[in-house]
Amino acid sequence: MQRVVLHLPRSWLGPFGSGVLPFYERLEQGLRRLGHPVERLALNRDRVLETVAADDALHIVNHGRFRHPRLLNAGIAYVYPFWNLDPQGIRAFSSIAGQRFDPSSVDAQAARPFFRRLKQRLVGGRGSRYEQPRHHEDLPPAAAAVFLQSEAHRVVGETCYLDRWQMLETVLASCDAPVIVKPHPRDGSQETRAGLRDLATRFPHLRLSGGNIHDIIAAADRVVTINSAVGIEACLHRKPVILCGQADFHHVAQTARTPDDLAGFLTRPPRKRAYDKFIYWYFGLNCLSTTQEDLAERALDRFAQASGSVR
Repeated sequence: MQRVVLHLPRSWLGPFGSGVLPFYERLEQGLRRLGHPVERLALNRDRVLETVAADDALHIVNHGRFRHPRLLNAGIAYVYPFWNLDPQGIRAFSSIAGQRFDPSSVDAQAARPFFRRLKQRLVGGRGSRYEQPRHHEDLPPAAAAVFLQSEAHRVVGETCYLDRWQMLETVLASCDAPVIVKPHPRDGSQETRAGLRDLATRFPHLRLSGGNIHDIIAAADRVVTINSAVGIEACLHRKPVILCGQADFHHVAQTARTPDDLAGFLTRPPRKRAYDKFIYWYFGLNCLSTTQEDLAERALDRFAQASGSVR
């Protein structure tokens, strides 16, 4: 049986712990059950491809963006317990971005309960990837909710079509009704605070909020972001999404590559979208779940598919 190498952070090489690690723990257990030897290797991004080329094993790289017929990149796909296991990358860089979403080909009988369960867990539970306030905030009906990301956070900067200030100022200039703005929870920079103060003096309909993400989405007619996971959560609310950057869930959103694009989207009625079918197609069919009994089998299927698609 072919050996499988897991390229993981050095701190994860001991006994498996908590958090996101059950994915790798269950994957390793399943692979060993199927007869595949599994090795954990300290992740060295500079030498990943050299290591892969030196053997005939299958390789899985945590948070990778590498391409090789025997390599897959792994990372949480916005919502736990779903993971990308992908020949190109994770999230904004995954191969899902290049696939065609055809609602007519998706089984509605499978999609609807899948959508309802995920919505109940996230929207009903008022939860998100980052810790959210539990209290309800009194928010006005808004033309749009804008969720900021720091371009220095992860790899947001290289995926932007508009930067956050172009995005936000265009939304404010295009909307007369309130615009709710939520900074990224990990961004407490002076630059962000100063930029928001400046815009608030010029656009009095800017409403700054640190409230629960689901309260903000529910109050808004649209959600605008670069490529944040909030775009996925907006789909669970069945709210139109405008993206201002590269994303692998663009299929049910509008993508603004210029300020004029964004202004135009904000002034035209949005199209109806098959949000339930898309959520099932993205997570149920194109991602893997930590809780799946056949996780290892599905991972091996991904290697078989990738070997013919990666050059």
